[in-house]
Amino acid sequence: MSDAQFKGVIPPVVIPLDANRQIDLVAFERTINRMIEAGVDGLFFLGSSGEVAFLTDAQRYHVLQEAVAIVGGRVPVLAGIIDMETLRVIDQAKRAEGFGVDGLVATAPFYALGGPREVERHFRVIRENSNLPLFAYDLPVCVHTKLDPTMLVKLGTEGVLQGVKDSSGDDVAFRWLCLQNKDAGHPLQLFTGHEVVVDGAYLSGADGSVPGLANLDPVSYVEQWRAYQAGDWERVRQIQDHLAHLMYIVRNVDATVGFGAGVGAFKTALWQMGVFNTNQMREPVQPLVGKDVETIVSVLKENGLMDAEAPVRA
Repeated sequence: MSDAQFKGVIPPVVIPLDANRQIDLVAFERTINRMIEAGVDGLFFLGSSGEVAFLTDAQRYHVLQEAVAIVGGRVPVLAGIIDMETLRVIDQAKRAEGFGVDGLVATAPFYALGGPREVERHFRVIRENSNLPLFAYDLPVCVHTKLDPTMLVKLGTEGVLQGVKDSSGDDVAFRWLCLQNKDAGHPLQLFTGHEVVVDGAYLSGADGSVPGLANLDPVSYVEQWRAYQAGDWERVRQIQDHLAHLMYIVRNVDATVGFGAGVGAFKTALWQMGVFNTNQMREPVQPLVGKDVETIVSVLKENGLMDAEAPVRA
């Protein structure tokens, strides 16, 4: 088992596309370097923010190949191996391992399997087929299974899992997970997928965060993590208030809901900030236009991520 330590801020990387929905490699390198230079502690590719559910296998492998090459060992790389059933996940794991990633992230199986026995077995079989650190991705809104804290800690103590990325939005369950993990000797590295209440997760004892909003403002998330490490809770709170205001970019989108409003807003913001060259999305999601773009620009300007006089890009 790898002894790589995962902690701190590990953004789930949003993937820039060109007008033809192909990876924009220039912008991809720009956004990766920007986050590493801000001091992030790792990068997570092929998560929800990376549009993993919309990618063919070939597109997934292309993302990993380019990502590992650009990162060049500067920070640890986590790879999502998200798929419907265990054998497909194992295939994704073996491919990702071949590209030289440092850890793997897997959800519960979905579509046909959802029972607790099957979910536990799913993670055990992945472990039997990989030596890389394995993180469970708790994402019930997408896979319709909430991972049980007791099961997760048990798998942690047995060496099946090395960590959890919690994107459940269930702060009570996350608090219980942190307590049970602590009582068991902290076998799991615990990460919150929140953007808006990262401070609460740190208060519960999280080992870091995996916020999509860190693609926009990695500096603030890194500063917040370091303030937490220093015990400066007032600064942690102040930074969280700033980030909560910045997250308004996803609240006021009128054209769509869900993924298109969330990752769609992230892409639109990065485009308007000059990090991306377009805000193109994967099919069938359409990029935001018109008033939604103007609203996002207003939020960026209000929160210091764009110059007040900067024009709206078209």
